[in-house]
Amino acid sequence: MLAGDFYTINSFQNQGNNVSVMLELDAAHEIFAGHFPQQPVVPGVCMMQMIKEITEQAVDYPLNLVRADEMKFLAIIDPLKNTTIKAELKYTEDDDGKVFVTASLAKDELVHFKFKGSFTQLSPL
Repeated sequence: MLAGDFYTINSFQNQGNNVSVMLELDAAHEIFAGHFPQQPVVPGVCMMQMIKEITEQAVDYPLNLVRADEMKFLAIIDPLKNTTIKAELKYTEDDDGKVFVTASLAKDELVHFKFKGSFTQLSPL
């Protein structure tokens, strides 16, 4: 889980399965020491994890990624220049427990990441 450590949620709005979230990145997080020294960049896997965690908060249960139909990394996120990022997602749930998501991470008009795919509820062990 990255929430509360790698990033903090400043605002969370979920209206009719449309979610809008303002995230504050921790530019001093240890991950940036290796990704990359003197040129920090938010790893793509962290962008995807943020979308997953936001979706979990929206539906209020843990999820597993089932399918990533679209994952587009359009612009790097430099945490020194872009500490605040907006996440927007739309989701639908079906009767079989699948959650279909379309999401993006952006700073103002610059879209950094787009995702379209599906999750399923995490099965208890």
